[in-house]
Amino acid sequence: MEVDEDIVIVGAGIAGLTTSLGLHKLGIRSLVLESSDELRTAGYALTLWTNAWKALDAVGIGDSLRLQHELLDGNVSASTLSGLETSNTSFKVKGNNGDHEVRRVKRNLLLEAIAKELPSANIRYSSKVVSIEEAGFYKLVHLADGTTYKTKVLIGCDGVNSVVARWLGFKKPASTGRRSIRGSVDFNYSHGFEPKSRQFFGNGVRFGFVPCDDNSIYWFFTWTPSSQEKEREDSPAKMKHFVLSKLGKVPDRIRAVIENTELDNFIPYPIRYRYPWELLWRNISKDNVCVTGDALHPMTPDIGQGGCAALEDSVVLARCLAKALFDETSKESKDKDERELDEYKRIEMGLNKYAKERKWRSIELISTAYIVGFIQQSNGKIITFLRDKILATFLSGLQLKKADFDCGKLRIS
Repeated sequence: MEVDEDIVIVGAGIAGLTTSLGLHKLGIRSLVLESSDELRTAGYALTLWTNAWKALDAVGIGDSLRLQHELLDGNVSASTLSGLETSNTSFKVKGNNGDHEVRRVKRNLLLEAIAKELPSANIRYSSKVVSIEEAGFYKLVHLADGTTYKTKVLIGCDGVNSVVARWLGFKKPASTGRRSIRGSVDFNYSHGFEPKSRQFFGNGVRFGFVPCDDNSIYWFFTWTPSSQEKEREDSPAKMKHFVLSKLGKVPDRIRAVIENTELDNFIPYPIRYRYPWELLWRNISKDNVCVTGDALHPMTPDIGQGGCAALEDSVVLARCLAKALFDETSKESKDKDERELDEYKRIEMGLNKYAKERKWRSIELISTAYIVGFIQQSNGKIITFLRDKILATFLSGLQLKKADFDCGKLRIS
């Protein structure tokens, strides 16, 4: 069965839903294809920095999410070797784009808030894309269930294993050699921690946690395993024991966060990223196809910008695409083929404008995240000394600097 749809978005994650919402706010319908049979809410929480809140305000859902998530006051870093504090950075500062705003947001609440603003018919679940085919000015998107969508615009928001990114010529994201375990814990009482993120470095590990509210905490742990160590990921009990064994001189009160985490909440995953130079010679957009979010710029989690950058992408893409679609030349004295060619060229120019606007921002964030992670997790004596004695405050401040960005309003001139 072949179905005509002007704009098809692959993936109902942060990037896909926000792009669809941005277009919807501008009066343009799109269809989001999601391979799962319901909204994907895997992943407990993510930190949304100032730049993300600018994007959320642009699509009109910032205020509703603010009511559910408290502001974080700052970040405290310490050494697992000495137990001593190495930096204390306040988030209550002004940047070039106004006051900074940092909150830990539960992923399910974020996705539900976006989806709630969309017509239900804009999302089609159980829709796994298996292949993409060219058909003149259109793309044919073939699904596993036999359905084919004929579309004027194809947007890939389908994550690190993106089918659309592969069609554009991107390679699979590269392994950093690092692994991560993340988890969450819900206390039956107030945990008593201030609204600050906390990070600990040393002995080749990077550990941190962030309160989501008075009762719940999200935490993460990264390290570079040996080949023998990888088998422990099959056992949550072994993972828990391993994390506790690597915390060094972390205070008992903080160690209790791991001790109180249920085994089912220990989630391991490999840390992957896109080589930044790939964005220089690969096509972020080609013809009437483009990618956003993790399909475009998978990055390490070390500056917390993956989801934030996806929100930026979505606003910029919706704005560029809407302008291209609305900037219609006169239909007089044009036949059907000429009109289709004109629209195809306008869409191509709009996507190229989006790609140009997002290329260097993506390269900057991927590169910064990789370097910060390398320094923070390093076990070398020289880098450990520089990190703990000289660079700690700089690295913490770097997160604010990269978050001091405004993707602009959604409206088009």
